[in-house]
Amino acid sequence: MLEVLTGTGLAASAGLNAYIPLLTMGLLARYTDLIDLPSGWSWLGNGWVLTILAMLLAVEFFADKIPMVDSVNDVVQTAVRPTAGGLAFGAGSSSETVLVTDPGDKNQWVPIVVGVFIALGVHGLKSAARPVINASTAGVGAPVASTAEDLTSVVMSVIAIILPFLVLFFIVAIVFAFIWLVRRRRHRKRERQAARAAGFRV
Repeated sequence: MLEVLTGTGLAASAGLNAYIPLLTMGLLARYTDLIDLPSGWSWLGNGWVLTILAMLLAVEFFADKIPMVDSVNDVVQTAVRPTAGGLAFGAGSSSETVLVTDPGDKNQWVPIVVGVFIALGVHGLKSAARPVINASTAGVGAPVASTAEDLTSVVMSVIAIILPFLVLFFIVAIVFAFIWLVRRRRHRKRERQAARAAGFRV
């Protein structure tokens, strides 16, 4: 159960930022004893891999904080984030951590597929929410929202590894965020319809 929560947290984190969970696992595996990656995933701790992930994270960090550019970036990341989510779930759920000493044998493709869908779902929520935030704040909310997403991704990645049961809290928060998004979009749709109706009456 804890392995599933670890993988879920890392995959959801990838839905917000593709590179943070992979970089987190790689750094913790290389420099700490908090996570021990299985042999098939040990490449995540390679110095060159960590350098490349850090550079990609830097590009993502700035691109996601510029209105309009963030939406283009979300389109590009539609393939990247689910892929990263699959890798994160696969690596995280099969690793030894401070709470998981025997992750057990699993079909290696099942966790990856599950991770892809989790990350895709979170990515879809993020991509749908950003235009609403930009429109309602005249673009000012983009860097604020992006920073909050990055921080959430970092915290959720670390929590998934050291305290995986707290991942449930983040899942509930994501569900509430989805509910907020749906209600916000419906509200804006009613506002536009009311504005059009007022224009016709004039």
